[in-house]
Amino acid sequence: MQSETKSHVDQITSPAGHPVTVLRFEGDIASTSRDAVLGAYQAQPKTTAKLILLDFSKVDYINSSGIALVIQLLIEASNSDQKVSAFGLSAHFTKVFTMVGITKYAGLFPTQAEALAAL
Repeated sequence: MQSETKSHVDQITSPAGHPVTVLRFEGDIASTSRDAVLGAYQAQPKTTAKLILLDFSKVDYINSSGIALVIQLLIEASNSDQKVSAFGLSAHFTKVFTMVGITKYAGLFPTQAEALAAL
């Protein structure tokens, strides 16, 4: 059974002193996760949220519909000149994200510290 997707937003500072918006996801990401994934992203002001981290460390499963939501988020971010990195993916989902081309839009990192350092 699919667990509900939850998301919350943190504001942190990069090592270079720039503001960074962190979208933290929890549970499973599927077609029913539209509000938690896209809603959380779209609620951020595009003019000030230029650096974004996606935290998947508490995500258990992502199906193909969930991957499509992530891709839609990344395309919108690219069109808004936002830089996105993701971290906390399992080895399996890092491989899947790489295979479907997500790395064209976002760097994938094991930890938040590594993702922050790359911004």
